Amino acid sequence: MTTICLIRHGETDWNALGKLQGKTDIPLNNKGIQQAQACGDFLNAADYDVLISSPLKRAKRTAEIINDRLNLPFVEMTDFAERFFGDAEGLLLEERMSTYPDKDYPNQEMREAFNTRVMTGLHKVHQKYPDKSILLVAHGAVINAVLGTLSNGEIGSGKTKLLNACISTICFQEEQWKINEYNQVGHLT
Repeated sequence: MTTICLIRHGETDWNALGKLQGKTDIPLNNKGIQQAQACGDFLNAADYDVLISSPLKRAKRTAEIINDRLNLPFVEMTDFAERFFGDAEGLLLEERMSTYPDKDYPNQEMREAFNTRVMTGLHKVHQKYPDKSILLVAHGAVINAVLGTLSNGEIGSGKTKLLNACISTICFQEEQWKINEYNQVGHLT
């Protein structure tokens, strides 16, 4: 059975302000660093075989801080970079809602293409690391795309507000992906 522990990156200043980040490469703030440390303290290296990260600063730094404690093989995969939200990146929620009430942001990566990219990445991970346990540090929209696809839209994109440094776990068994848990934050208290 392949198991993937999905971790959303720690907080950034833009998260704290409510700005849409997308592919804008914003670093962790102090709280985000502490959240990443809490993840590293909570996770047990013996439970995992590899750590994979999005290449964007906030996810990569979260993964590096976690890996300071775990010392796992480390891989970057662009498949798990955040969705590009086009002209809406850097805008606050109120600004986005007033300017683009239908959420049709000019120049954004289309949802179908984004979901295909993320799920293709998941397939690559399963092919490369069959029957392994993987830590995957990514972004809110990436994890929600996975959760939405695997739950047939019951949870995930547009329905689940993932907290910074939350943990979600999926596994591949009986020839399909299953969600074990999502948006877990007990390790952050």
